[in-house]
Amino acid sequence: MRPATMLVIAGLLALGAAGCASATHPGTPGPSTTASRTSTTAAGTSATAPATTSSTTAAGASQGVGALSGEAQSAATGDIPDNQVFLTFSNPAAGYTMSYPEGWTRKGDGRDVTFSDKNNIVHVVVAGGPPPTVADVQSELTTLQSKNHTLKFTTPRVVTLKSGTAIKATYTTESAPNPVTGKSVLLVVDRYELAHAGKHATVDLGTAKGVDNVDAYRMMSNSFRWQ
Repeated sequence: MRPATMLVIAGLLALGAAGCASATHPGTPGPSTTASRTSTTAAGTSATAPATTSSTTAAGASQGVGALSGEAQSAATGDIPDNQVFLTFSNPAAGYTMSYPEGWTRKGDGRDVTFSDKNNIVHVVVAGGPPPTVADVQSELTTLQSKNHTLKFTTPRVVTLKSGTAIKATYTTESAPNPVTGKSVLLVVDRYELAHAGKHATVDLGTAKGVDNVDAYRMMSNSFRWQ
């Protein structure tokens, strides 16, 4: 074999050996590639994490307030008597005062308080939010109706309380049947929504159909005062 030919073959063999020495296993990234992928994944996670917000609309605040419902097993409740003694409930945590009948049970505290005497129920919830509109109240009652097929309501309207302007609507709900008599309680509820200084109040005053608490409930709704 000629010397020139032998030199060419030797060169080719040397190049092949160098290529085999520098090759990596297919599909196995080197250390720098792995580090790069980890960094990209972390950055992607933080960039796409959902943001949270504490802002609340009037509708959002009140949609969290469920509808009142009576108890079919509760004893019949009569009208609030004309000589009923009323006490003043002061709620510094929520920022309001309101009258309620002496002897009624009070449950809850802070921003969610209920006064009741069997199927006479008054529920007050205060949350953050701007003043409600007729459309807000219409929307929230429609949402509640989709969750409770017995709920029916009147068109909301603007009214004036002693504490200021409010939106009022009346809705009714039907309780589950009494297991003994099979009868249900139809609860009639006046809902008032009002706002002051970034706070939004929902006041529900409910009573069984056939019970006349109109005057007492009018006085109670007008007794609501922002502190």
